Amino acid sequence: MNSKNRKEIWKQIKGAFAVLLLLIPTIFVILPIILLATGSVMGTGELREYLTPVFGESAEFIRWKLVPDYPTFENYGKLLFLTPQFFVLFWNSIGLTAGILAGQLLVGVPAAWAFAVYKVRGSKALFALYVVLMLLPFQVTMLSGYLVLNRLELLNTHGAVILPAVFSTFPVFLSYGGFRAIPVQLFEAARIDGAGELTIFRRIGLPLGKSGLLSAIVLGFLEYWNMMEQPMAFLDDKALWPLSLYLPEITWVQAGSAFCTSIITLIPAVFVFVLGQDYLEQGIIYSGLKE
Repeated sequence: MNSKNRKEIWKQIKGAFAVLLLLIPTIFVILPIILLATGSVMGTGELREYLTPVFGESAEFIRWKLVPDYPTFENYGKLLFLTPQFFVLFWNSIGLTAGILAGQLLVGVPAAWAFAVYKVRGSKALFALYVVLMLLPFQVTMLSGYLVLNRLELLNTHGAVILPAVFSTFPVFLSYGGFRAIPVQLFEAARIDGAGELTIFRRIGLPLGKSGLLSAIVLGFLEYWNMMEQPMAFLDDKALWPLSLYLPEITWVQAGSAFCTSIITLIPAVFVFVLGQDYLEQGIIYSGLKE
């Protein structure tokens, strides 16, 4: 065997190993979704048979089938047509997510534009503060946020969830990267031609910086569509909760509904991610560019 053949074989081995490394985590990611989809079309009797060890009523190992013995859409029918609470929480999720994203665009986009275009004294220090605040988890600011919302009498309203999220620094950071990638010469040429600052923002900034804006929208949707901590901390009335907290007391009867709810909750997130994947990648690239 000559050296050329050895190199070719070694190249094929490395390629197969790379595929294997990618395949293993893919299986671990996709398998739970497959199990959810399978459980959503199982009948109550079949679910009871397989989930008995989960509820501690049997010492046997749990068993599961990728293809149900008797597939049925009865669980989806009960959830969609006989469970009004599901639709209340579904529209709560729509309202909360839409309100947060709209508020972030109104507040965060102008802030990101100002940081990216107008260089004034202290702007870099202020933006660094934004980055530090972005790194703080919700648990750190939960108590102070609770006290402020209580003083504003917003607790147990959707405003208690929407208002703090509107002033999140993360969309500012992503939008800032998109605006900063625009060549400064375009702004200077527009000013020479007599364009005002608002015109520059509308005609140049928004079209050319849309990757950062759309990546902020996609990531914001994925975060707030699945949020759990904020509603649990600030909303006492369960009628105000989003769909992510729709966790009925799982018994043999409600197990199918729980699987169906998980699948339905997953669909909008996957849809938004697929539509905005390209913009998301570009926005992340822009956010990593150096000054």
